[in-house]
This record gives sequence, C-alpha cells and structure tokens, in this order.
Amino acid sequence: MSQQTLPATSAGSPGGGGGLPRRRRLGADMLFRGTATFAGSMVLIIIAAIAVFLVVKAIPAFQDDTENFFTFKEWFTDGDTPRFGIAATAFGTVLTAALALLIAVPVALGIALCLSHYAHRRVATTLSFIIDLLAAVPSVVFGLWGRDYFYEPVTNLSKWLHDTVGWLPIFGSEGPYGKSVLLGSIVLAIMILPIVTSLSREVFLQTPRENQEAALALGSTKWEMIRTAVIPYGKAGIIASVMLGLGRALGETIALALTLGSVFAINWDFLGPGGITIASNIANRFGEADEFGRSALIASGLVLFAITLVVNMAARAIVYRRREFVGSA
Repeated sequence: MSQQTLPATSAGSPGGGGGLPRRRRLGADMLFRGTATFAGSMVLIIIAAIAVFLVVKAIPAFQDDTENFFTFKEWFTDGDTPRFGIAATAFGTVLTAALALLIAVPVALGIALCLSHYAHRRVATTLSFIIDLLAAVPSVVFGLWGRDYFYEPVTNLSKWLHDTVGWLPIFGSEGPYGKSVLLGSIVLAIMILPIVTSLSREVFLQTPRENQEAALALGSTKWEMIRTAVIPYGKAGIIASVMLGLGRALGETIALALTLGSVFAINWDFLGPGGITIASNIANRFGEADEFGRSALIASGLVLFAITLVVNMAARAIVYRRREFVGSA
C-alpha cells in the first residue's frame, strides 16, 4: 500500500494557520505586556511619591503644633506658639460634599434613566453630549458663576427656608445670607452632576436585554421593569458613580473658595455665613503663608489626600464585587 504524505506546514507558522512566526509573536506580546505593566506601575509610583512628599513636608507642622491637629478648630500658624487643626475644615469638607450629593444624586439618576430608557435616541445622544460637556468646564468658572449669579437667588431661598422651616437648626440662621454652605453645596452639586449622570447612564445601558424583556413579559410596566430589573442589576455601578462623585466633591477647591464664608466653626447651619473646607483653606492661605504655614497647609492636604484615596478605593472595591457587572462592562 502506498503511503500518502501530508503536506508539511511551514516552520514559521505553527498549526498551518499562516500566522506570525512564534518568536516574533512572543516578542510583540512580551513588549506590549511589559509596556502595560510599566504604565500601571508608574501610577502606583506616582501615588507613593505624592504620599511621601506630603508626609515629609508635613512633619515640621506636626512636631511644632501646640494643639491637637485632629480636634482643634482654629487655624493660627503665625507667632511663636502655632495653634491649628483640621476639625472645622474636615467637618466643612464632609458637610458640603454630603449636601452636594443629596442634591445631585436624585437629579443625576433621573437624567440617566431618561437618557437610557425614555428619551428618543437622537435626543438622548445630544443631551448626553451636553451633560458630558459640563465636566470640561473649569471649576473657577463654576465658582464665579455661583458667586455672581447664584448669590441673589440663594439669598432669597435662604430667607424663604428660614421663614418656612426656621424651627429646624439647619435653617435657623437669621442672616446675613449669601456665601454659605447652601450656596457652595449647590455649585458643587452642579459640578458633580455630569460624573454621576454619565456613569449611571452607562450602567443602566449594560442591563441585559433578556432581563428587561422578561420583566415586561410578566406584565410589568416600564417603571416596574426599571425598578425590578435595571436598578438592581446596576446597583454596584450606581454606588460606585456616587462615590466617585463624592471624591470629586471632597477635593474641589476654587469653586468653594469663592462661595463659602470661610468661618472656622463646627455647626449645622446651612444658611448663615460660614463653612470652610480643607481645599478652600489651602487655596485662600497658601499664597500668603510662610514656610511653616505652608507646611501646616500641606499637613491638612495629607488628610484630604487620605480621605479621597479611601473613597476612590472603596468605589473600585464595590464595582469589582460583582463579576457579572465587570464582565458586561
């Protein structure tokens, strides 16, 4: 019997697929892998370098501070006995960011649902572009806008809130109204609106079509379908978008420096002249501070850096807890 010989494949194309030679293919893969690893490592190196810089510059302030840095409310870095702390600034940072989220998140989620499930495709595309464009507006523009154009409306709103629900401590201030926690939080809410809206819209669009059709087939209305199929599926992404917006709000500087009253106090009054954050305090005082004053401001910046880092890490952890969300995204 004659033996039939199979055609030999080329040595440079394993499997006869006409692919790249093995050595060349592995070389390109290793080059890409090395480049990606180097880029990812540089991010960690930069974050570590920033942390080291902040710690080194803040050590003199920690050593010479005569008060408890974490509980003292005032900020006196001049003189022979410097006394300063971040109690008031940290409280103002958290308060303005929380109030901004309270204002922005319901509006952002409503806009995201409208764009993903209710609006016409062309209208949704146009509105999405406009909302995303808000993220490109510099913060100083928002600050000037809030200070010059929101001042009078917020003043009238503050008077109305005091006259209507003034029995609540948060609305108990009798004035003068204007630069306040309320004004700063409204401006901050407008600034974080594009972030929460864009991420939530993408999360809602990732909901499997089968889940939505199954809910509708069972007799659900459109809102019931969204409530039972869309929102539960995207819960992790919604929480992550809110926390990323929180991180953006915690680190805002110029807009709050222009709209807050810069009063070092811990109180729950939203309407009166007051409110100070870590970032706005740094922006207001850094230019006139001496070497020790800058060290003290950098020490407060170290605390803000730690807070924002924890918030963003928590957002990442929430996203990656759900594998099906990661796979679909």
